[in-house]
Amino acid sequence: MTLKLCVAQLNLVVGDLAGNSKKIIDAANLAYQRGARLLLTPELSICGYAAEDLFLRPAFVAACDDAVNQVALALAGLKDMVVVVGHPIGRDRRTRSVAVQERFNAASVLREGAVVATYAKRELPNYQVFDERRYFTPGQGVCVFEAGVAGNRVKVGLLICEDAWFEEPAQLARAAGAELLAVINASPFHLGKGSEREQMMRDRALACSLPLVYAHLVGGQDEVVFEGHSFAVGADGALAGRAPSFVEDLFEVAVTRAPNGLQLQALTAAVRSSDADLWDALVLGVRDYVGKNGFPGVVLGLSGGIDSALVLAVAVDALGKDRVRAVMMPSPYTADISLIDAREMANRMGVRYDEISIVPEFDAFSASLAPEFAGLTPDATEENIQARIRGTFLMALSNKFGSIVLTTGNKSELATGYCTLYGDMAGGFAVIKDLVKTTVFRLAHWRNANDPYRTAQCPIPTRIITRPPSAELRPDQRDQDSLPPYDILDGILQRYMENDQSIEDIIAAGYPRADVEQVTRLIKVNEYKRRQAPVGIRVTHRSFGKDWRYPITSRFRA
Repeated sequence: MTLKLCVAQLNLVVGDLAGNSKKIIDAANLAYQRGARLLLTPELSICGYAAEDLFLRPAFVAACDDAVNQVALALAGLKDMVVVVGHPIGRDRRTRSVAVQERFNAASVLREGAVVATYAKRELPNYQVFDERRYFTPGQGVCVFEAGVAGNRVKVGLLICEDAWFEEPAQLARAAGAELLAVINASPFHLGKGSEREQMMRDRALACSLPLVYAHLVGGQDEVVFEGHSFAVGADGALAGRAPSFVEDLFEVAVTRAPNGLQLQALTAAVRSSDADLWDALVLGVRDYVGKNGFPGVVLGLSGGIDSALVLAVAVDALGKDRVRAVMMPSPYTADISLIDAREMANRMGVRYDEISIVPEFDAFSASLAPEFAGLTPDATEENIQARIRGTFLMALSNKFGSIVLTTGNKSELATGYCTLYGDMAGGFAVIKDLVKTTVFRLAHWRNANDPYRTAQCPIPTRIITRPPSAELRPDQRDQDSLPPYDILDGILQRYMENDQSIEDIIAAGYPRADVEQVTRLIKVNEYKRRQAPVGIRVTHRSFGKDWRYPITSRFRA
């Protein structure tokens, strides 16, 4: 064997320089014990990805510099061991007698206590959730270093994430003598992204006739989730191995020198279904948001409907039943069947369940407002009062016991404004805000068919999935009284919001003009609501949040 390398697929915490450094040091020692002489860590592994405006703080960048040096010193005793760590660097550049602070998204090569090389990312992404040009200056250099033992070393070309999506950085590394490409990454998950990355890296390896190792981050960070899924490909573009997804892993790759070049070999995790990826992304997103921010648990309103049922199942899978509390808050319009289904759902999940009626509070609000509303027909005002009472109760429980409120609204509702500000939108973390309603139904079926606990009953009662959705804020209310059928609504939403298709193109694809105009109008007029929604987990290539940046005040109409 010419070289054994390891990818430290780590779950890091933004700003936890000491904790992240310890994880890197521990991984390096373990890899060394297993015979590896090269360890790759993810992009910006010292500080976590993405630190956003922390990068603008000189004290933060200086602390990262110190952490890099401390990691290097801690690994000084590992003879012939090379460790690649990602971190920001800063420098002053003078322009017309004015000092300008430049920052770079960089990676350093550590060997036996010293920093032997540093490389700055050349290609800075500035699309979707990325805004690296806000923080960093593009690098101009090339980094090729040696790894292995004396007389049997491999020349490794270092790239950082977006670099590998362009031809030039890899070709420059090859021209500088690289025999193997090492690509360190922090690329947020969305459905289909894993296979897209693999295909792009296969193409890159084939184009430059070099084998490639892709080292990726895992874990949740605010809205985004990183799924791991590190991998290796040969110079011929063939997959040589793949790490598991959504878990930390020390992914080992054997590099062997052969007459036709370096050959890579590693274990290959199985290809997963999109729904399995989706579920694990939600679970990891909840677990890390709650855990990394120090909340003791979560509380949510359980209505007897499918959205809250799905959120409850995700929360229990993420945190365990003892850290999850469900509260049913019946109103004058809550059906008995909803109470029965909510109790059954909570029982199946084994969580604490309470019922707090909002009828006395609703009556009190109605009485207080009666003089103001005299002669006016009840409308969405009275519906929203009910939702806001529930939001107040949940936030009171959160304040008293420290648990964060999980909201239960989906993407279809957020898009069309079928939600109440300071009501069902009140909370700290929106678990399914990037799932359209049809995906909510599909994922509920998937979770029932894929129970990791092998319980006698599926977690979500069948009736919750099959009942027509209703907010139950007025007599005999159904979602489809106000909105197009969800298969139509979601199709329009995905085409218009996620894929930027025009209104006329959507109509030409067979969607009714009235529905298209209604949905696109609702998307526009409810921007002010979404701007006040809690952060939540991004699982599509375009979510409401960083991906979607439209003005609230705008008179443009297509």
